[in-house]
Amino acid sequence: MDHFQYHGGRLRAEDVPLEDIASEVGTPFYCYSTATLERHYRAFADAFAGMDAMICYAVKANSNIAVIGALAGLGAGADVVSGGELKRALAAGVPPEKIVFSGVGKSEDEIAAALKAGVARINIESDPELDCLNRVAASLGVTASAGIRVNPDVDANTHEKISTGKRGNKFGIEWTRTHEVFIRASAMDAVSLTGVAVHIGSQITDLKPFEEAFVRVRGLAAILRADGHLIDSLDVGGGLGVSYEDGGDVAPSPADYAKTVKSALGDLGCKLIIEPGRAIAGNAGVLVMRVIYVKEGASRTFVIVDAAMNDLLRPALYGARHAIVPAREASSGANWREVDVVGPVCETGDVFAKQMLLPEVKTGDLLAIRTAGAYAAVMGSFYNSRPLAPETLVKGDAFQVVRERISVDDLMARETMPPWLESGG
Repeated sequence: MDHFQYHGGRLRAEDVPLEDIASEVGTPFYCYSTATLERHYRAFADAFAGMDAMICYAVKANSNIAVIGALAGLGAGADVVSGGELKRALAAGVPPEKIVFSGVGKSEDEIAAALKAGVARINIESDPELDCLNRVAASLGVTASAGIRVNPDVDANTHEKISTGKRGNKFGIEWTRTHEVFIRASAMDAVSLTGVAVHIGSQITDLKPFEEAFVRVRGLAAILRADGHLIDSLDVGGGLGVSYEDGGDVAPSPADYAKTVKSALGDLGCKLIIEPGRAIAGNAGVLVMRVIYVKEGASRTFVIVDAAMNDLLRPALYGARHAIVPAREASSGANWREVDVVGPVCETGDVFAKQMLLPEVKTGDLLAIRTAGAYAAVMGSFYNSRPLAPETLVKGDAFQVVRERISVDDLMARETMPPWLESGG
């Protein structure tokens, strides 16, 4: 369920026609629905009600501070994977005691920033990182609250580029070495290692891989406790998928996901940390674009739009398919045809959809790519020296630009010509 629906023949974000936003801010642009963000967060909060659980929104899915702030206002924490995301979460009003810092390559500066902020937990992912955490914490005169992210060697049955829990992936410490790492940490003066974390991938639409990973975590917790280690929290990560197109994969509900967590880990007396990202932000956003040309090719029709792979990389990177709909609802007598929806970037891979059935469109028409609230704007780039599209947030009948369009002039203002070129030498 999302709040992008047709009313009076116009596609609206809540009560705001997307055409009205396009008239004011231009295209392409992202639009996020506050009501959808709130609905999805509450679905997780309700699913874990009665459990000692902290829901930490995975900032990497959509890091706009307005999005984070809307969720923080409902009580959400934050899962961050960089110093930049930590700054965003704090700026958006997330209490530091609700922030978990994960990531395979945290620098000393990032670790120091997290410790100074007083985050709830730092999940370490390698032996050198554990040593670094101890060294930095000791230099600051604090004790770092930490967990170990284990790699459970579980296949999440998702795209290979977003699978993170298999042996050979760069993430986490092999689960068979967990006991060894806890022994090392117990001898350190500035680290308190009391948690186990696991995250096996993203866009997961089957609960079985979660079950397998959680059973492994349960066994580790039991062994570690038997050896005298305090285990007070279990971070189960995120990764629950969403539906991107009609007839595509249907993801389990937050309620079904919560039952899986509770069944495997609910009786251990541990605080549970849940880190949904895509499942909260995914279909809370659309990417709105305008048709530039309709080109009749030798074997197919191309609808060329003003958005491109630098605005939404998922189709080019993962072969992902998003639903695409017109901003004006098709009439009952509309002529539908199969088209390729493509961008203007000079890459053959700059394609949003191949042979997609759409009502006939013409130059100037608006189209919206659905489920573009996660892993869209955050993965944007200036490729082909294209501006970064603005982001807007809707609440009821009002909307606000929450990130202005970043122009080529903005980018070039940060570039300089070396003196030997300026002089012609």
